[in-house]
Amino acid sequence: MTNFSYQVFSAVIQKGTFFQAAQLLNVTPSAVSHSINQLENELGFPLFLRNHNGVELTNDGKTVLPIIRRILNTEEQLHQVADNIKGLNDGRVRIGAFSSVCINWLPTILQHFKDDYPHVEVTIFQGTFNQIIAGIHDGSIDVGFSLLPIDDHLLVEPLIQDPIYCVAPSNFVPKDKKVVTKKDIGDHRFILQQIDYDRDTKNALDRYDVNPNSLTYSIDDQSILSMVESRLGLGILPKLALKKLSGDVHIYPFDKQFARTICLVANKLQAQTPSTKQMIAAINAFLKETYAQQLLID
Repeated sequence: MTNFSYQVFSAVIQKGTFFQAAQLLNVTPSAVSHSINQLENELGFPLFLRNHNGVELTNDGKTVLPIIRRILNTEEQLHQVADNIKGLNDGRVRIGAFSSVCINWLPTILQHFKDDYPHVEVTIFQGTFNQIIAGIHDGSIDVGFSLLPIDDHLLVEPLIQDPIYCVAPSNFVPKDKKVVTKKDIGDHRFILQQIDYDRDTKNALDRYDVNPNSLTYSIDDQSILSMVESRLGLGILPKLALKKLSGDVHIYPFDKQFARTICLVANKLQAQTPSTKQMIAAINAFLKETYAQQLLID
């Protein structure tokens, strides 16, 4: 088995068809098909189910996927170490981030990183917290942002505490005009993204006895503000998510403070590649400049 066979395997997964994988690798579709057939013969089992829409992994294919990605990532690490010796003139970093990090942090981080390392290829995957952790595990993401707790054998750096607030329409005023209490919430509905009904956000809603039947789900954070502005309910959002959103709404803290802990997460092996190591350094430099005393890392 050759690394080219593994690259073909990875390209087919990425593109979903032999034809598109061939275009990505700049080879013929027959070369892709031959390489996959050869790999399947050497392994002794089929890797893909073929259909008219393309291909999908068999269960056995899903089992070997993380192993093959580790092989490719190790090869990439070798090349990046060599590049580091030569001056980091090549390489790649694949970043996984959730929405508010993509909007508020990554533009500045990537601008500074590209100024210093213009030849390093950077790609972004935006997903849920669980998708990002899964990508770190299977090798498709080099470094990501997620939330504590993470019960995994990964490199995890807590970054900041991100307070959680109540978002209210303009006609809503808490009884003491400062903080939202259980009495203020009453039978109001809460609007949030379904993926956020977990961890610290769920803890906050449970603290105020908000019934799951009183929840309305929205597709993104700006839509939550628009629905709150229309007086369809109260919203619940962390501070970072609110930074670049707009609407005729009021933001109030709860009478009990809630916060999520944003963390940096990476596979310990991938974190040692030169380009990933420099990206982590760029992230930490940005956060130290932006948050100063709030930062949880040294």
